[in-house]
Amino acid sequence: MDTILNILNWIDNSAFANAVRDSFWVFPSIETVHVVAMVIVLGSITRLDMRLMGLIWHDRPVSEVSEEMLPWTWTSFVIAAVFGFMLWASKPITYLGIAFFDMKMLLIILAGLNMLVFQFGIYRSVGAWDCDPVPPTGVRLAGAVSMACWLCVVVCGRLIGFV
Repeated sequence: MDTILNILNWIDNSAFANAVRDSFWVFPSIETVHVVAMVIVLGSITRLDMRLMGLIWHDRPVSEVSEEMLPWTWTSFVIAAVFGFMLWASKPITYLGIAFFDMKMLLIILAGLNMLVFQFGIYRSVGAWDCDPVPPTGVRLAGAVSMACWLCVVVCGRLIGFV
């Protein structure tokens, strides 16, 4: 644990962290990019999740929606992660004690695990249900779990600012 605290103290005392904390506009600018990127993540993944759940675009193959949305999701996720890391690096010790931060990270991991199970399991049989207006139960469940995780990530992210 001492090693982790030493690393966090080193990050907390870094020139970058001080610059972000000491500037009137840097933290809000980084946060704005992070939030805009998260909006794109949530918007693009929600469109795919809603198709997976059979709620929209019954006439469009899931694979088509996936190919259209996932580049937006992944690009904006990378941007959100980089800028989120910059926010975290400005106050790593503070974030260490915030339960909503821990929950947000856990939910991102759960969303990632859900995506891996879906991609390397359920999605392998996409040819059998790609054009179904309402996909099979496992597909709908994967979409619902994804949407729930990402909505909770946003809620936890928002609550971090209040504690």
